[in-house]
Amino acid sequence: MKEEKKFQAESKELLGLMINSIYSNKEVFLRELISNASDAIDKYKFTAIQSEGKLPIKDYFIRIDKNQEQRYLQVQDNGIGMTKEELEKNLGTIARSGTKEFLKKYEEMKEKKEDVDLIGQFGVGFYSATVEDIEDESIIPDSGTIVRVYLKDDTDEEKYGAYLLDYSIEDLVKRYSDFIRYPIKMVETHKEDDLDEEGKPIEGKTHDVTEDKTLNSMVPLWKKNKKDVTDEELYEFYKSRFDDYEDPLFALNIKAEGTLEYSALIFIPSHAPYNLYSQDYEKGLALYAKGIFISEKNKDLVPDYLKFVRGLVDSEDLSLNISREMLQKSPLLSKMAKNIEKKIVEKLKELKENDYEKYLKFFQVYGDFLKFGIYSTYGAKKDDLQDLLVFDSLLSEKKISFKDYVDKLKEDQKNIYYASGKTKESILMLPEMKHYKDAGIDVLLLCENIDEFTLQVLGDYASHSFKNITEEDKDSLSDDEKKQIEDLVNNNKRFVDDMTTSLKGKVDEVTFSLKLGDAPVSISSKNGLSLNMENTLNNQAEARKEPESKVKATKVLNLNPNHPLFEKISKVQDEEEVKKIASVLYDEAMMLEGFEIEDKQEFLKNLNDLLTKAY
Repeated sequence: MKEEKKFQAESKELLGLMINSIYSNKEVFLRELISNASDAIDKYKFTAIQSEGKLPIKDYFIRIDKNQEQRYLQVQDNGIGMTKEELEKNLGTIARSGTKEFLKKYEEMKEKKEDVDLIGQFGVGFYSATVEDIEDESIIPDSGTIVRVYLKDDTDEEKYGAYLLDYSIEDLVKRYSDFIRYPIKMVETHKEDDLDEEGKPIEGKTHDVTEDKTLNSMVPLWKKNKKDVTDEELYEFYKSRFDDYEDPLFALNIKAEGTLEYSALIFIPSHAPYNLYSQDYEKGLALYAKGIFISEKNKDLVPDYLKFVRGLVDSEDLSLNISREMLQKSPLLSKMAKNIEKKIVEKLKELKENDYEKYLKFFQVYGDFLKFGIYSTYGAKKDDLQDLLVFDSLLSEKKISFKDYVDKLKEDQKNIYYASGKTKESILMLPEMKHYKDAGIDVLLLCENIDEFTLQVLGDYASHSFKNITEEDKDSLSDDEKKQIEDLVNNNKRFVDDMTTSLKGKVDEVTFSLKLGDAPVSISSKNGLSLNMENTLNNQAEARKEPESKVKATKVLNLNPNHPLFEKISKVQDEEEVKKIASVLYDEAMMLEGFEIEDKQEFLKNLNDLLTKAY
């Protein structure tokens, strides 16, 4: 006898909400049914173990059947099942209280366009069902459940009709339920040729062959003992799971036990994903709970500076909400994320120590993200990440770390020196570089926009301050050098004042430097804002169309008193000629810093006029 159970009024309303709003991806209905079946078997197993032999231990299974004519899918298990009383009590009933309040709250949040994160607070069972006696006892010999889902008449045939096809069902099981611990079976039918007496195919003659096919692997790679999983298996899994043609740089097989238990497989791709720098790129790790697929990219499991990491996490302890698509806010998730981050950083340090060539390959692809990790957290990640940074340097063939630099400091050297620019080649052309090379003092070469900002956030390394070689630093001069420059300024006051006046708006000061080698001039900055940082910040402001946010470095034009050119130009009296000299020297200094000349026509005119006068 069939008995139709009426939904409560509130349940009807919430059911509509479930169908149209809660499940953003409709294909997960099969995952949910399989997950319920798995839970039912778990409950039966536990009950059977506690029953002292009264309930038999069975060969557990989950079976999927389909009927294309009647347009339904059927999921069967031999788990705990439900009695008629349990069905009547639970079908069509949501929680026992609070449903109206839930609906009211949901509508309020929807109107305010707030993120709805309260669904998991309400117990929602399975609703679209009737209760009837089953005449054929062979369908379920002892206990279990059969759930039959009928596709709606208005279902998009092209998209959802495929749910009744073998390949589509198999694909959904592989994607969402591959690691359910019980076999998920489906009867599959295919054609085979009829054979003659000699075993040869008879043309045009075929017959149907059915086979009971297991669709899921049941034993996840990450749940096997670590000692039983080879790197080759991990790499093959990565390529298959994440559709990559190349082995990862390395893999991490994590098994956390104790108060926090989870398994994870973490991979660093050998190449950056094509859209890594795009706004559309989604970071995150695939998330499973008890072997059940929850989401492809859970962004809370990795910090932004490790957004390039691929992998998955499986936990037995996570609480899930109704749709299994959003996790309830759980401290476990945060703890897992911190632990995974720590493991990745430790692995990178180990790689840097044991296989520097491979680490340099990693850093070439992802190094800027580590710098971002320091910069974006205002130095909170300093202790974790600073020893992972490596840079080109003046005296080294390979990139070096801060520790490498400090280990080779000169006896009286207090600072870690660096210079920044667009390319390594342009930095090496800086006039100041010859002085440091001749003195045997190494200089870090910062070629990326984020480099100098990262060093500024770090402040120092092992109590050694970072110092830009193009930043004016009179404190580092000896008393003799300070006196020498002071005399030069006083003895050439007229010329220095004329140059300063001529370059008003371009530089803030004109002075002398004793570290320019063969170059007649250079340009430096003061107060911590270098020309490179000025350029980077202003380009960002320009991109945002915010002229008011532009910054200006304090520029100093440095003359080389030992260059033959200075002896010539310091004697020039003509005011117009001094202006042309000042303009040409400024443009030359900017070129040496790696910047483009703003007015090339003016530069060429001034240069040609001075050459004409000289000859």
